[in-house]
Amino acid sequence: MDMYSNKANSFAQKTTLTLIELGLIIVSWFVLFGGGDQMLFSAFGWPEPVALEERRWVILGFNIVILMRMAVMMFVFLKRRIPWAEVGSVPMAFALYYVGFAVLVLTNPNPLGIVDWIAIGLFALGCYLNTGSELQRHFYKADPSNKGKLYTGGLFKHSMHINFFGDVVWVFAYALIAGNLIGFAIPLMLLAMFMFFNVPKLDDYLRDRYGEPFKAYEAKTKRLIPFVW
Repeated sequence: MDMYSNKANSFAQKTTLTLIELGLIIVSWFVLFGGGDQMLFSAFGWPEPVALEERRWVILGFNIVILMRMAVMMFVFLKRRIPWAEVGSVPMAFALYYVGFAVLVLTNPNPLGIVDWIAIGLFALGCYLNTGSELQRHFYKADPSNKGKLYTGGLFKHSMHINFFGDVVWVFAYALIAGNLIGFAIPLMLLAMFMFFNVPKLDDYLRDRYGEPFKAYEAKTKRLIPFVW
């Protein structure tokens, strides 16, 4: 059963996912500000956590913004059916974002500098590319005259999957703030997942659904990364 072609409300699944994400953010707060850092580092025999409070607040702020964006995406933009198996797998990725980066940032003793302000800008850009593109498509699809039509305007002129690219950008921003080399593996894995799994699977579905309009669109538009691929 194709994950993109089946439409359903999936309210229970969406609510469960949102509550799990909220729980992960509570865990991230505990790690960053509730004493969880000391417990964690003592349990594994790591050196004392050294991240300054300002850097920890940036990570927590990122987490809260992503939680709000994901809630809008699921309850407003997402129309496809969400199977319960996905409810079990998706939180593993968000555990890496919310909790993983909260742990990794603890090893960074540096005050916020120019790279971090660039990271905050990239985070805002990534959120805009993802949510902004979804909002543009949402308004287009809400017009009855566009029913059954392929949306190729707005930010989607620059990339067929500009929303996915936005995800990679904001996750990369997390890695910059954490300042731990291990953290950079996370956006790289996300990029690989989009390139080799999500994008090909979604393109197959769109090609079958829209036919020639989609083929014309993919012939002239970058697939994921604007101006590159």
